[in-house]
Amino acid sequence: MIFSKTANKNFPAIFLLIMIISLGFFHPATAKESNKILVFAAASTTNAVDEIGQLFSQKEYGRFVPSFASSSTLAKQIASGAPANIYISANPKWMTFLDDKHLIEKGTRRDLLGNRIVLIAPAASNIKIDIHPGFDLLPIIGTEKLAMGDPDHVPAGIYGKQALMNLGVWDKIAPKVVRAKDVRTALVFVERQEVPLGIVYATDAAITDKVKVAGIFPENSHPPVTYQAAIVKGNDTKTARAFYNFMESSEAKAIFNKYGFFVK
Repeated sequence: MIFSKTANKNFPAIFLLIMIISLGFFHPATAKESNKILVFAAASTTNAVDEIGQLFSQKEYGRFVPSFASSSTLAKQIASGAPANIYISANPKWMTFLDDKHLIEKGTRRDLLGNRIVLIAPAASNIKIDIHPGFDLLPIIGTEKLAMGDPDHVPAGIYGKQALMNLGVWDKIAPKVVRAKDVRTALVFVERQEVPLGIVYATDAAITDKVKVAGIFPENSHPPVTYQAAIVKGNDTKTARAFYNFMESSEAKAIFNKYGFFVK
């Protein structure tokens, strides 16, 4: 290709103009992306946090994008570099895991919610259990299983194991446990009547008519069920702060209460 002397002379100016136009096209996309809020939240908060997030988006405070899973799974993803802005854990243990790695913005870790753990059965079941020290689940379970979040890392499972240990029945029941990847999976096992009993949060039992509460664990049988929230280190944007503060609004608290959480 042959360029005229005039074209060669004007090439730097033309190139600069193209660059300016290109940057102008990319700038709005970048600004729009900065308005996104990526929230990593414990599976048991799915319904409440999703509703709060949708309200947040409707008010045009920012674009809400959620990711729900077990607190342990989400914490490990954040530790591996996942770009979450907000982390909501169903157990302080996993918040401490991130805090110890300096992955939480200083001063943002706070208690957010409380909950209870309960024993559930399929809705059609006539099982009703008085949970007390030494109570026996084996005759009820028989040759079947008990579903609960994996007690090695899922908060609901950790609380459930602690309760069963304190009540003196864990050793007997441990071989019967189906270790679910998160508390909502344990709920589904009972909903589908794949197991006769499961351990979940009271809030999980409240969102479906396919299960019923067969027994409530005494509060002194396990540490208080405490959910914590924090802003992830390096992702403390204006939108992240807006959502973090919005969770303490009267509107958000009303939604948490509607789903059975105790607001701290």
